[in-house]
Amino acid sequence: MPEKPRVYVTRRIPEIGITLLREHFDVRVWDSDDVVPREILLEELKEADGVLALLTERFDGPTMDAAPKLKVIANMAVGFDNIDVAAATERGIVVCNTPGVLTDTTADFAWTLLMAAARRVVEGYKYVQEGKWKTWGPLLLLGQDVHHATLGLIGLGRIGSAVAQRAKGFSMRVLYYDAIRRQDLEQSLGIEYAPLEQVLREADFISLHVPLTPETRHLINAERLRIMKKTAVLVNTARGPVVDQKALYEALRDGVIWAAALDVTDPEPIPMDDPLLKLDNCLIVPHIASASFKTRDAMAALAARNIIAVLSGQQPETPVNPEVWERRRK
Repeated sequence: MPEKPRVYVTRRIPEIGITLLREHFDVRVWDSDDVVPREILLEELKEADGVLALLTERFDGPTMDAAPKLKVIANMAVGFDNIDVAAATERGIVVCNTPGVLTDTTADFAWTLLMAAARRVVEGYKYVQEGKWKTWGPLLLLGQDVHHATLGLIGLGRIGSAVAQRAKGFSMRVLYYDAIRRQDLEQSLGIEYAPLEQVLREADFISLHVPLTPETRHLINAERLRIMKKTAVLVNTARGPVVDQKALYEALRDGVIWAAALDVTDPEPIPMDDPLLKLDNCLIVPHIASASFKTRDAMAALAARNIIAVLSGQQPETPVNPEVWERRRK
């Protein structure tokens, strides 16, 4: 009987993904909630035909060279900035991601952060827990109204569009900036395109939905924070390095903007001595925007199906570099 292809899974993931893979392959799993040590990853990759990876694993050229049998890297995420796609393409390795299945869940969570920051929910929770609540107070923990405010979206992909759709329920004006203008969506979503600086200047809430690229690294810097309203709230569910965190700390500390809510940081996890953690007007959570039971199951299943497809000679559902698959097929 021929040997089954080997697939390495770099972390504990929802069982549905493991079950699907084990129906076809010899599956090895780093059975921990901690990041797989680099030396163990490199050792496992020596015999791996496929790998189901997370954002915490870096796949550059030398890493791929340590995996001579590797044919597919399936990232359990929409983003793939942890993978050198050009290096994978050069080596004939198909890269896949998990777009679509987490769009609504992530958009819901962007709104969770936006509203929690606007209405100071975490501060209120702490206030009660610390025994400070003595009476109702007309000036206690005043926040920003969401309804009829202006929402600024930086990036109008799947998630940005879903966030815009939800803004209708709050009767908001929605401005957006994207490298590609989406006139097809402007009418259906009731949104307006504007240059980046105008979006920053006019929005009460800024929500970031861009991929991490050299062009978007520190897209929100000290200069752009100064453009924003003093009452503005910045929400980031994209990637941590899109925001210059030192500049953000200074802006929040000095009242340049009113508040921020971050699902992602640079680095992750955020160091416990990072000054942002000392600010009441900065809400930080541990990269959980897609963390619902159904969505994480869907992400694990899609990543597994992509591996099954590639290693079975079939077209994967969501390839990042489809040219590799096309080249192989010929």
